[in-house]
Amino acid sequence: MKKERKFCPHCGGQIAKKKEDNVLRDCCSLCHSFFYDNPLPVVSAIVDEERRILLVKRDRPPFKGRWCLPTGFAEAGESIEDAALRELSEETGVKGRINRLLDVDSYKSRFYGDLLFLTFVVEKTGGKIAAGDDSAQARFFAVHDLPPLAFRSNRRALDVYIRSQKDYWTVLDAIAEREDKASPTRQAASAMTRRLINVILRNRETMIRQWMEDMATNPSTFEYHRSTDRLLYGICDKIMSQIALWLGNAYDSNRLRRFYTKLGRERRQAGVRLSGVLSALSLIRKHIWNVALARGALQKNLDLYTTFELQRRMTVFFDLAIFYVTHGYEEP
Repeated sequence: MKKERKFCPHCGGQIAKKKEDNVLRDCCSLCHSFFYDNPLPVVSAIVDEERRILLVKRDRPPFKGRWCLPTGFAEAGESIEDAALRELSEETGVKGRINRLLDVDSYKSRFYGDLLFLTFVVEKTGGKIAAGDDSAQARFFAVHDLPPLAFRSNRRALDVYIRSQKDYWTVLDAIAEREDKASPTRQAASAMTRRLINVILRNRETMIRQWMEDMATNPSTFEYHRSTDRLLYGICDKIMSQIALWLGNAYDSNRLRRFYTKLGRERRQAGVRLSGVLSALSLIRKHIWNVALARGALQKNLDLYTTFELQRRMTVFFDLAIFYVTHGYEEP
């Protein structure tokens, strides 16, 4: 249980309750200093390895013996991202790289008072799994077989994460099913498609982040410069999902036509220039290729034929998207 403040640390005076800015706060009865109980920042990391989530079993209260995401308090003098990576390393032995901020949640703890949970998606870059001082165990769990989690904020963040991945997982499952039933020739084609999609999946967060940075400064998209990160991320994430579905033959041209015709109509009604909308689509394609090439994903993981096939299918996707956006924008 969080202890109440009784005496002033400055002068030793007794603490009383007094209103400031219409908020009841602790106040010293002698020196009249106010004390502000702001929420404590708590960081959590979601590390996903082939649909398995890294969890730790708590070795101390609260919720000793329960499982949770690698979670802990941020320290003074460190960035919130560094805090997430430090806690991940201390509790599991895993090294990582931040992909994105996934979720923010407020929580009231009887042990610590008001908390602010910030959950990041983290890509594993190294290390060996080993439980730290605060953990009894550290291990991966399949997303369909997760144990009950200690913290509501962890449960909420994982729900958000799993929902965001369902389209990709559906495509990969469909491809795997086709491979099991198909001839050797069709199996090879399906394996190539899976490799195409994996290029997108492995680098998706970096592609989205670089696109967002470009959108915020590029003169051709000045109408988006004041857009929130959440809005921009949602736009690009949706289109990246569509690309994966398209590559996996799970997103047909009729669905693509309906989405982009509606998008073009909405952008016109919002007063956004058509050139800005088309530039945003063009920049997504640009950053898909930039990131894949910069990380060596194409040369290392794909043969020449597969690279050409990815380029061909991406070109068809964006040509259709641009055509339907324009059509929707010009509709009376």
